[in-house]
Amino acid sequence: MTTQTTDRPNGTSTALTGAVHSWDISTGVDGSGTRFVVFTGGCPLRCLYCQNPETWRMRDSRRITVDELMTEIGKYCRFIEVAGGGVTISGGEPLLQPAFTGELLRRCRRLGLHTALDTSGNLGDRASDALLADTGVVLLDIKAWNPRTYRALTGGEVDPTLRFARRLAALDRPTWVRYVLVPGRNDRDDEVDALASFVATLPNVEHVDVLPFHRLGVPKYQRLGIPFPLADTPPATAQLLEHVHARFRAHGIDSR
Repeated sequence: MTTQTTDRPNGTSTALTGAVHSWDISTGVDGSGTRFVVFTGGCPLRCLYCQNPETWRMRDSRRITVDELMTEIGKYCRFIEVAGGGVTISGGEPLLQPAFTGELLRRCRRLGLHTALDTSGNLGDRASDALLADTGVVLLDIKAWNPRTYRALTGGEVDPTLRFARRLAALDRPTWVRYVLVPGRNDRDDEVDALASFVATLPNVEHVDVLPFHRLGVPKYQRLGIPFPLADTPPATAQLLEHVHARFRAHGIDSR
């Protein structure tokens, strides 16, 4: 098997590897159609509602070369094509490993597969224009608008994500904005309206996915011996979900 290589500063070469926790097949939640979803390892944020705590640390993932992963993807190419799907790089945070993620996207596009990048945008500055050119759609998680709300939810800063969103608009890269609706955390009308006003300025955003908070990831926390921070937070109700959809639609945004 040919090994993808990258040049080191001293002129030698090394197999291009990345930290990957796992991969799976999904339909309808990680981009259009049926997707081969790669869950990369490592994430700089600690979202209170994170459903994949097992991907937080790179050292808990396996090292794999781009060629090895492409071999796995190749087993599903025909199935993906027939189902009208593609490949989604998720995590964790894929832009924690921009060289690996970029090469994987490039190789998938070369095979004619639709590609999606699922990212918080927190490390958007690490994404080269070439990486984004090989991305069919960016699934951009904007977790809150208010900096204090964002910090409380994620432990990070919202400015890098908003800067990345503006850059995607300037590059005219197709984008779906994702908003996880957490009761009592980011469901205030002023919070939603401020984000909706911002998204309305981005002509590349095709729609906003409002995703209701749930507790399906609790068993993972239990297995890892980690307390789930939102154990007492109720799931978002259908009424709240529809109310937030209406707020986005009032700003002319397709909200799903």
